[in-house]
Amino acid sequence: MRHGKRGRKLGRTASHKRAMLNNMAASLFTYGSIRTTHAKAKELRGVAERLITFAKRGDLHARRQVLRRIRNQRVVARLFDEIAVSFSERNGGYLRLLKLGPRRGDRVEMCLVEMVGEETRADSAGRPESDDGGGVRSESGEPAETSADKVTGAASKPASDSSGEAETGQADESSEAQERTKK
Repeated sequence: MRHGKRGRKLGRTASHKRAMLNNMAASLFTYGSIRTTHAKAKELRGVAERLITFAKRGDLHARRQVLRRIRNQRVVARLFDEIAVSFSERNGGYLRLLKLGPRRGDRVEMCLVEMVGEETRADSAGRPESDDGGGVRSESGEPAETSADKVTGAASKPASDSSGEAETGQADESSEAQERTKK
């Protein structure tokens, strides 16, 4: 005979586990992807996919069922108006779990949970940057101008004066300052 609820305990009481999974589902629907441990991600999958299925139904009772789990009405509105519409042709399998490797402190397996179809958003938000400096690169391999460069007025090419020659002194100083701020 089986006692208690199904699933992993995750070292928490039942109420703490339920609250944690509800909050994780709200964050997933808000940001499109979240990074967590593999065990929590596997538990979250069932909760979040059930909520998406309710949202696809779209009636008042389904909305109230979702509001029992997620108390933020903006998140619920986004779930019903945007997310459920994007999954209208799909029957399940709304989430993707990507293993990221062990966490640095305690070697627990980490995982990226993302909604299917949110790849571009999750790539920029959830994954760690590489050690080679990261960033966007143009076709020639040079770093592309970023929004931070536009704000500070710095450009990837040196400034030129009226005669067409580059002012190497100012350009070198500004690029050195940029390198210092990146590190």
